[in-house]
Amino acid sequence: MSGLTHSPHALVTGGGRGIGRAIAASLVGAGATVTVLGRNPAVLEEAVNAGSAHFAAVADVSNEASLKAAIAGASARKPIDILIANAGSAESAPFAKSDAALFARMMDVNFMGVVHAVQAVLPGMKDRPYGRIVAVASTAGLKGYAYVSAYAAAKHAVVGLVRSLALEMAGSNVTVNAVCPGFTDTDLVAGSIENIIRKTGRTREQAVAELAKHNPQGRLITPQEVADAVLWLCGDGASAITGQAIAVAGGEV
Repeated sequence: MSGLTHSPHALVTGGGRGIGRAIAASLVGAGATVTVLGRNPAVLEEAVNAGSAHFAAVADVSNEASLKAAIAGASARKPIDILIANAGSAESAPFAKSDAALFARMMDVNFMGVVHAVQAVLPGMKDRPYGRIVAVASTAGLKGYAYVSAYAAAKHAVVGLVRSLALEMAGSNVTVNAVCPGFTDTDLVAGSIENIIRKTGRTREQAVAELAKHNPQGRLITPQEVADAVLWLCGDGASAITGQAIAVAGGEV
């Protein structure tokens, strides 16, 4: 169990499913009060009812006003000590067919969603004795992949933000890090698998293998493996870890 020696309030964006849900449940298990935030009320309430979170807040991270209002409501319940900026989406297309709207969508959700969330929590967090900001980026924030240039650009931006903000916060008790999962067994990757099947005619097994081949361990990452890394970063023992982009990817990067 991670060293959460107090009872922090953690906010997890995109916390209703996949990696976010696993992170939320792990934080609950470590003694945190957890609010999950996302667009789908039913999914969020299911997470709460299952014990993976205590509270739910509905907002779209790409809508600054909506997100800040939801975070203000959560903060009023209990000041936020931990922000897990996990919400994201991925679209694939050859660069020649990636128009400005595609780049804007990827930046709005994957990058500006992190910016909006951090800006909402940081004023209160930096004056408290403990603070953790963890962005869930991707190996696409550390290297390139063909046909996802907009997504990779947005995730690279997240890593750059983390590295810069960590230096600004180094004199405080707030650490700022990113975890960068490889292809992970989630709904998001399931969409990529369906896309491969539809476009190439491959079987599901072949499509999964196409993604798993990037991992030297020859498999998809599990959401819990990502959650375990996040939980460590949130612990008291990681107080000297800041400005890092930690790959959870079986040695891919």
